[in-house]
Amino acid sequence: MSESTEVTSNPASSGTTNIIYILYLVGIATCITTIIGVIMAYVSKDDAPEWQKSHYHNQINVFWKLILYTIVCAALTLVVIGIFLFLVLFIWYIVRCVKGIQYASRGEPYPNPSSWGF
Repeated sequence: MSESTEVTSNPASSGTTNIIYILYLVGIATCITTIIGVIMAYVSKDDAPEWQKSHYHNQINVFWKLILYTIVCAALTLVVIGIFLFLVLFIWYIVRCVKGIQYASRGEPYPNPSSWGF
């Protein structure tokens, strides 16, 4: 007997979720798209299926944690370590977005969207 983990969601319905992740990635160059993305996540989260709600929760958390981490990194640039922490923040941000795109494309919920790490 083998256990199968069947995904009951439709990956084709992940359009808005993936668009928000892409807006977040474009936001690296133009910050305004990140703001547009978080607004879209707030608007879309209530009517979404459960698996997509985890992605919207992740996107909202990533936005606010990005703001917090940026403030901390900016303050720590006075003692030079903040410059290195900005690099870690950049990597963290990209990893969270790329993982989100991968899970959403497969129609799977984002595991532990409240996590502070990767």
